[in-house]
Amino acid sequence: MSFPMPPSRRVLVVGATGSIGRAVAQEALRAGHEVVCFVRPGTSRDVLRAQAELRFGQVTDAQSVARDGFRGERFDAVISCLASRRGGPADAWAVEHDANLHVLRAAEAAGVSMFVLLSAICVQKPRLAFQHAKLAFEQALMRSGLTWSIVRPTAYFKSLSGQVARVQQGKPFLLVGDGTLTACTPISDDDVAAFLVECLDNPSRANQVLPVGGPGPALTPRAQGEMLFRLLGQPPRFRRVSPRVFDVIVGVLGALARVLPPLRDTAEFARIGRYYATESMLVWDAKTGRYDAEATPQYGKDTLEAHYQRMLRGEVGDERGAHAVL
Repeated sequence: MSFPMPPSRRVLVVGATGSIGRAVAQEALRAGHEVVCFVRPGTSRDVLRAQAELRFGQVTDAQSVARDGFRGERFDAVISCLASRRGGPADAWAVEHDANLHVLRAAEAAGVSMFVLLSAICVQKPRLAFQHAKLAFEQALMRSGLTWSIVRPTAYFKSLSGQVARVQQGKPFLLVGDGTLTACTPISDDDVAAFLVECLDNPSRANQVLPVGGPGPALTPRAQGEMLFRLLGQPPRFRRVSPRVFDVIVGVLGALARVLPPLRDTAEFARIGRYYATESMLVWDAKTGRYDAEATPQYGKDTLEAHYQRMLRGEVGDERGAHAVL
């Protein structure tokens, strides 16, 4: 039995030069959609790695978004993968909230009917500037009148790959506490991209907040380390770091930032490191006050183990860039 193909849509992708955005552009093209990517001036097609139409402008400039991005033309949908580079308060609000709002307002003016937003599962327990900025835009999107899907992935493979090189160099795998304080069901860039693009043609995802992880089971940092050593054929070696170390660093930098404003972003980055070292990337159950792996939806086929194998073979590198914490 054959099924009809979903209709082709004209899609504007913003945040298309990040690792998720690049995958989204490729996946949307593969699905048969017409894709236009609004990117920073000077962005080369080699960076995007997809044969989409490129339009250049500043996403932080409302006039540029409308003039250079939409150009008064018809689009069926917007997929936003915008994210601040390091999560500093000013940058977070400028990108996670304000730039997304510029895109939303331009989309409304252009008659766009659907907006798919890449958010993050960590906004369930907001303590950081970028989380509050994301939530503020989520609320604006919900009130917009457009059909929306808000996708909140768990942990990306790249965020769990920072210790591959040090383990290859014979160093121990660093653990916060005993390595079982947190857990996640990691998901690949390609699987996140497929999930985002599928929202365009899946009515059950319309006007929904959608947490999503990769195929289980949930993995603790200790389990990730054990996996790496097993793939290398070596006995596990760990070095523990007390969670209190993060409290000390955050306290010192926070105090210094009150008298030295240039340190504010550094202090916030320390808070981000503490958050990810001590909070699970799973669905939070407010009733029980715990993270719930079983309640975290699983999607896709890519596994962290296969990703580690590719890294060890040199087929992929460390793509954390400015988001690196460990």
